[in-house]
Amino acid sequence: MRNQKKKVIVAMSGGVDSSVAAWFLKKKSYVVEGLFMKNWEEDDKDGYCHAAQDLYDTENVCKKLNIYLHKINFSQEYWEKVFKNFLNQYKKGKTPNPDILCNKEIKFKLFFDYSIIQLKADYIATGHYARILKKNGINYLLKGIDKNKDQSYFLYTLNTKQLEKILFPIGKYKKYQIRIIAKKIGLKVAEKKDSTGICFIGPKNINIFLSSYLKEKNGNIITINGEIIGKHHGLFYYTLGQRKGLKIGGMKEKYSMPWYVVDKNVKTNSLIVAQGSNNVYLMSIGLIAEKVNWINNITFKLPFFCKVKTRYRQHDISCRIKYIDNLYTKVLFDLPVLAITPGQSVVFYLSDICIGGGIIKYKLPLI
Repeated sequence: MRNQKKKVIVAMSGGVDSSVAAWFLKKKSYVVEGLFMKNWEEDDKDGYCHAAQDLYDTENVCKKLNIYLHKINFSQEYWEKVFKNFLNQYKKGKTPNPDILCNKEIKFKLFFDYSIIQLKADYIATGHYARILKKNGINYLLKGIDKNKDQSYFLYTLNTKQLEKILFPIGKYKKYQIRIIAKKIGLKVAEKKDSTGICFIGPKNINIFLSSYLKEKNGNIITINGEIIGKHHGLFYYTLGQRKGLKIGGMKEKYSMPWYVVDKNVKTNSLIVAQGSNNVYLMSIGLIAEKVNWINNITFKLPFFCKVKTRYRQHDISCRIKYIDNLYTKVLFDLPVLAITPGQSVVFYLSDICIGGGIIKYKLPLI
């Protein structure tokens, strides 16, 4: 346990995880204050974003725990540093993960700096399911104990210097335990549903949302052999491996198997499809990553063997890192992997230690 009577600012979201995190820290005699970040100037007529409800819940939790709540609006910064990038990646035919960029630019940069510099905190804390291990003067980022909730995947942009000032109080617990604790201490958010998707989109409305910001551009849906079998209204509506929403079911008379998105050609505005969920065009033998961050500045002797995840909650994949320079990292899988998606993140692990990650630039096709 770290030094007591130190001041810690907890990123409060109105959810059960950050609420119990704050309670844990207060129980350990830290001087605890909460901070609620507003990151989106939402027009909530469609009910996508629940920021107002989350703030209300956060205020109730802070009253219950008797901790002071700071409130800050990072909406402009979020728009400039996260949302614009999000849209630009979609325009390029990629599928970005804004949660990772939000962690890098907002939570562990703006919130981190504001808490440490302006509020004179010794630490910041969040409700992430992750752990930190300090060994021989080095801080390591570890997976959370709850393998189903582990969020280290979203935290690979951190560095060991930042980890010195960060606390993850719930990382050694499982989700059901956190809910039990919340109930025992009388928090009304004990049974609150987990947030899904990101605030400005919500879990099921991404296509509706994107159509408000990106101009639709009709194009052809073509097979890998170049046969036109349908029309699409914009490449940004689709992601690799997607089956639903292609509206080419009428082709079943000619082709018996379902179709899947296997590629996008932004230059010709074509959506490329192939049949079968395990077709070779969906498989990759590896990938090229860019903007790679190594949390602990590891010295590599290549080839370097480790595990990777190419999406959240994916089982670890055995691989070897074949090549590294200042721009790109080449990763080869032991076995072919399905639906590697440019724009998403690849995150590297040695057992439970998250050693870093980067953005998938290209997939290396099986054929």
